[in-house]
Amino acid sequence: MEEKLRQQPSHCIKVVLFGPESTGKTTLAKQLAEYYNTEWIPEYAREYLQEKWDRTKEICTYDDLMLIAEGQMKLENEAAKKANKVLICDTDLLETKVYSELYFNGLVHPVLDKVSLENVYDLYLLTYIDVPWTPDDLRDKPHQREEMFLSFKECLDKHNLPYIVIKGDKNSRFEKAVTNISQLIKKKSEYNR
Repeated sequence: MEEKLRQQPSHCIKVVLFGPESTGKTTLAKQLAEYYNTEWIPEYAREYLQEKWDRTKEICTYDDLMLIAEGQMKLENEAAKKANKVLICDTDLLETKVYSELYFNGLVHPVLDKVSLENVYDLYLLTYIDVPWTPDDLRDKPHQREEMFLSFKECLDKHNLPYIVIKGDKNSRFEKAVTNISQLIKKKSEYNR
């Protein structure tokens, strides 16, 4: 099980869109992938949980989380083979860990807890709650956005992970993300000379 959650070796820069529901992660992930002419990985949990909801009208359970984590890493490892310099991840296992802590009273599967901190990413784009909350079948915390945001931020701070907060209108968010990602690409190319 643990092996299914591990990153396969890759030479691309990995950027994660990270943060609470309905904060513009998917929109920005698509924009960035198009701009850098590269791969982006959708959030596997959305596909998995929407299909479950459509079929059974049941919400996420603790047992779903490891299946979600495995699906997310499978998508990431496949996309990393095709990525052009940078891979845009619309979530990672650390996000799944934070959701597990928030929704299941601090409970996290030990393997998910361990591997979510061993997989490595070059930059986290922590999306702020200054965009309108949009309801759908899966989103359920419109009145806890600030609390959710702080949980994601605290996780990044606690583990000393590289991140920037992305806020403002769509253009401001995109420009800030591109500036920071382009700096990473430049540093990597200079290092590899």
